[in-house]
Amino acid sequence: MIGLIGIVIIFVMVFGGYTLAGGKMGMIIKALPFEMIMIGGAAVGAFVISNDMSGIKHTMKDMGKVFKGTKWKPDDYRDLLCLLFELIRIARTNPVGLEAHIEEPTDSALFGKYPKILSDGEAVALICDTMRSASMNYDDPHQVEEVLEKRIEANFHHSMHGTHALQTIADGLPALGIVAAVLGVIKTMGSIDQPPEVLGKMIGGALVGTFLGVFLAYGLVGPFAGRVKTVVEDDAHFYQLIREVLVANLYQHAPNICIEVGRQNTPGHCRPSFTDLEEALKAAKQDAA
Repeated sequence: MIGLIGIVIIFVMVFGGYTLAGGKMGMIIKALPFEMIMIGGAAVGAFVISNDMSGIKHTMKDMGKVFKGTKWKPDDYRDLLCLLFELIRIARTNPVGLEAHIEEPTDSALFGKYPKILSDGEAVALICDTMRSASMNYDDPHQVEEVLEKRIEANFHHSMHGTHALQTIADGLPALGIVAAVLGVIKTMGSIDQPPEVLGKMIGGALVGTFLGVFLAYGLVGPFAGRVKTVVEDDAHFYQLIREVLVANLYQHAPNICIEVGRQNTPGHCRPSFTDLEEALKAAKQDAA
């Protein structure tokens, strides 16, 4: 919703201010379809050239994040801490019983209590692979910690593809606007024998190309890229939280301490209070019993 509000504000302020200043929308509206074909079409073509099909689908999907926002909400962070607490507790008291949960998470009643987490393949794989590594009695927890860090970094780099692609388009749009404007000037020069009022409209139409390129770059596509980047960075905290808790477990800290480490490393706007988390953990223990 906030994304739609921002778009409305941009259009109202830009075109409303232009109209209030005495500008005529007719000239812009008349030239807009042709300029949009040249600028927008060239931008889409450049985007297709610089990305494979996977990258195109990834970027298109990421554009929805501008309106949907972050995937992981405060309740999801609390649920994740509860899930990790239960897994760590089982690993300490019944290592054999843990195998059923981490080998077949889709059939696990424990994972089934948190369907949103279970639906995220990367989160589940990160948890299960790390718990499996911990069961191998690694002599040096730094080994697992390093592997986790590299894996999360690689996933984050992949997740940032959409924002990089959008920012590349935003960087190129002003230049494509100039291309469209130059073509408009060429067209105008071919009609130099026309009266001034005709030439004025043709020059105005050519300048719409420059305006459109800059407007799309800094008013829409650039902000889209910035918003996608923010959402991806926020969602990455969810996977970092998994790392923090499971690394604390590798150092054999008490389960409650491992979870508190995770809670303290949760972003402030998503961090459950100590009391709320304690109540959620008590409820999880009662369900397990």
